Amino acid sequence: MRPLTESHIEAFTYGSIARGDVSEGSDIDIFIPKPPIHAMLEALFERAGITSTHRELVQATPTYAAKGYIHIDENKSYSFPLVSLRTVEMEFYRFAGSVTTSQLNENERVPGVDKRLMLIEPTEHGHTEAPVTGREGVVAKKLGIGVTSVLDRVRTLRRRERVGRTGVYIKRILAPDEDFGELYQRLARRRPPLRRRMRT
Repeated sequence: MRPLTESHIEAFTYGSIARGDVSEGSDIDIFIPKPPIHAMLEALFERAGITSTHRELVQATPTYAAKGYIHIDENKSYSFPLVSLRTVEMEFYRFAGSVTTSQLNENERVPGVDKRLMLIEPTEHGHTEAPVTGREGVVAKKLGIGVTSVLDRVRTLRRRERVGRTGVYIKRILAPDEDFGELYQRLARRRPPLRRRMRT
């Protein structure tokens, strides 16, 4: 995250690293909510000596924002939206728990919800866990997000529990010479849901 912060680009990491319930195999996901021109972002990484294994465009569902992913390792990636995010999409990161570079430097941990729908709250010597289901309003208040966002994530994770991961609407690996913006425009010409998200 340091090269982004030094270039005055807002970024944060989210999930178990932010909450503190981290393990050796945990992913390191860094999100850039308002990225500069994608080519400039990739040039910044190159100057910092950060090389990617591959890049991909992902849209989870027809109604969700498409995102660009730059993978630098098996479990390390940068991601950013290709269209403006709605409130419920932005609040996903606070639902999972997210921290900035300065918070990381201070070893600060924050509350968030894991994939088991357990609210993780850091303590001085570890963390506590409590179920989210039936306490959605309380959890929303603790995380500083809307109840709608909590209910949306509960529905999504409960569905995965029942039917498993059913794939994503779009998942397209970019060729070395492809640009995120140009690829999105090409896909949007053939897929109305992408065009609609460009307008909202």
